[in-house]
Amino acid sequence: MTALTIRDMPEETVRELKTRAARDGKSLQAYVRSILTREAAKPTLAEAVERARWTADADLSVKDVLDVIDEARGRR
Repeated sequence: MTALTIRDMPEETVRELKTRAARDGKSLQAYVRSILTREAAKPTLAEAVERARWTADADLSVKDVLDVIDEARGRR
């Protein structure tokens, strides 16, 4: 595993992270590692848009969408 050093962190940020880590029953290191791991696993906005483009059905027309909306409204 690689070590990571973050310099020039504001004291109030570190204090808050320590408080949250303690509340979670974790060390500061474990808490920050979980935050960074979770963040890295999320797709960026550009990646999400690209995935949506790949999965979108390009055969839909505006009329198709409006028909589905009208149908759903009729069921209320």
